[in-house]
Amino acid sequence: MKPLIRLFFKTLRVLLGPLMLLKERLTRPTALQRSAERQAEVDRQCQSLTLYQFRTCPFCIKVRQEMHRLALPVEKQDAQHDAVARGELLQATGATKVPSLKITATDGSVRWLSDSGAIIAYLRERFAT
Repeated sequence: MKPLIRLFFKTLRVLLGPLMLLKERLTRPTALQRSAERQAEVDRQCQSLTLYQFRTCPFCIKVRQEMHRLALPVEKQDAQHDAVARGELLQATGATKVPSLKITATDGSVRWLSDSGAIIAYLRERFAT
């Protein structure tokens, strides 16, 4: 029974995945406009952020939409198809839950956020202005 359930959900992902990605592309919000100096500072700050995600995860899409709205060039790691990224996520958090945002502080310490709502709240608080 378990293989049948897995096959059902895999088929569902294969069928719905492209539609979800198309919807993401068509409903992309307008990016926030900043001065060139401010955007350069935001770009520099985003170098300390990495989003671990699955391309067709609805919660990951929600986070990516907000990143686009805030004009944030955050590095993205595909934890679904990239074994190295998946291993890093599993080792650091103990699970492969996505979306997960890796925040590296200037002192080298690392903090993880593993909830789309918390990630969006963090991004808005830090970059909305």
